[in-house]
This record gives sequence, structure tokens and C-alpha cells, in this order.
Amino acid sequence: MPEKAPAPAESGSPWPTGHRFADRTRAKHATVHALLAAGHSRRSIQRQLGMTYRTVQQLADAVRPEDLFQGQWQNRRTKLDDFKAHLHERWAEGCTNAWTLWEEIKTHGYTGGYGAVRAYLQPFRTTPTAPAARPPSPRTVTGWILTHPDTLPESERLKLKSVLADCPELDALTGHVRAFRKRLTQLQGDQLPQWIKAVRADDLPSLHAFVNGLERDLAAVAAGLTLPWSSGVVEGHVNRIKMIKRQMYGRAGFDLLRKRVLLA
Repeated sequence: MPEKAPAPAESGSPWPTGHRFADRTRAKHATVHALLAAGHSRRSIQRQLGMTYRTVQQLADAVRPEDLFQGQWQNRRTKLDDFKAHLHERWAEGCTNAWTLWEEIKTHGYTGGYGAVRAYLQPFRTTPTAPAARPPSPRTVTGWILTHPDTLPESERLKLKSVLADCPELDALTGHVRAFRKRLTQLQGDQLPQWIKAVRADDLPSLHAFVNGLERDLAAVAAGLTLPWSSGVVEGHVNRIKMIKRQMYGRAGFDLLRKRVLLA
């Protein structure tokens, strides 16, 4: 079904919310009445807002902004009227770019400007039936999966839940990734074979390749995920020494390298 334009205000205004003239008049009316309620005189409001006294008087005397919606512009046809049906149809098909739609109706004979098309389509973007937002990128979803659920913001947690509901394979992958993180951070290497068995039971080729690498040196991996000792400190010192050596560009001997390592 083509999306309908917003209905006119219940007050009987010929212009709905989103019409530039109507919104501007409503804003001016609210500002003037707010200043009057604060105790300002009409002359003071005239100076503050840079309006003529007659304009301030009209706004102040009007009980509702809709009382000002009258004159030659009321119910007047516009150049866009003959093309609104086409805009509704294209919007329902998923084309929500105002510039693209403007270019399309120009080929059908529309002679108006781009601003009128953009202003007419603006209310569509705030309606509940507006097209869905762009789906998250793979990198964004990966970041959500790798982040601990307790530290993931509520809005992102809900988005991830929606993505996983539409993709059972990704839901299974998320469960395996989080289970492996638990074994990694809580030193549960003894449970690694059970985790590998659970991964093999699902059709996840990319994760199977990772499991194949673990199984080639399973004893070492299990020990690394179980024992409290780690070679990380040693590897860090080795990396630091290599960096110092490369900074010297091979132009000095071992004695200078030794001094730099010890002094660092």
C-alpha cells in the first residue's frame, strides 16, 4: 500500500504538521504568547523578535495559530499535486531519496524546485510506517559479538538480538565465540575438547578451520588455557630487544646493544 501523507491537524487547519508556513506560524505564535505570559509588553516583543507591531498584535490576539491560517494560500493547488501519487508509490517501493524522486518527476513534467519535494516528503520519515533503517555492517555485528554482554549498551544488545533472530547460523556462532571466551578468560582449558565437539556439530565452516588449527597442537593450547603460567612476559622482552636492535640499524656492536637493553 502506498504510504499516505500526514493528515491535516484535528483543529481544522488546511496545513498539516510539517508544512513550512504552518510550522513557522505555530512557532511564532508560541514564542509571542510565551513572552506575553512572562510579562513582556507587545512593544518589547516587537523589538526582541524584530517583527512589525502589527504582526505581533495579530499573533497576540489569535487564541490558536490555526486562526491565522487564512487568505490566498488556503487550499491553493501547487505544482506538486499532480505528482504526489507517484511520490507515494515510489516511497512505498523503498526509494526515499528526495533528490532522486525530484529528478524522476521532472522527467514527467514537474517544473517546481527540489525544496518543495523535500518538504513534502519530510513527514514520511517520522511516521511508524517509514522504511526500516539500514542494517548494521558485518564489522559492527562482529564488534557486538566480541563484546562482553554485560558491557554492551542496551540499544546495541537489542540490535544484536534482532540480527541473531534472523540468522540461526550467526546465533550459533555467537554462542560458540562466547563459550570460547569464557574458557580463555577463566582458564578452563580442560573443557576445550567439549567445546570443539560442540563446534563440530554445527555447520560453521569458518569456525571449523579455527578448530583444525587448535587440534594440531591441542596439548599446548589446553595447557595455555589451564596453567597459571604464561610466556607472555618473556615474549614481551624479546620483542622489546628486537625493537632496540632495529633502531640501531645494525651499525653498532653487541656492547652498545647490551648497554641499551640494560639501561632501558
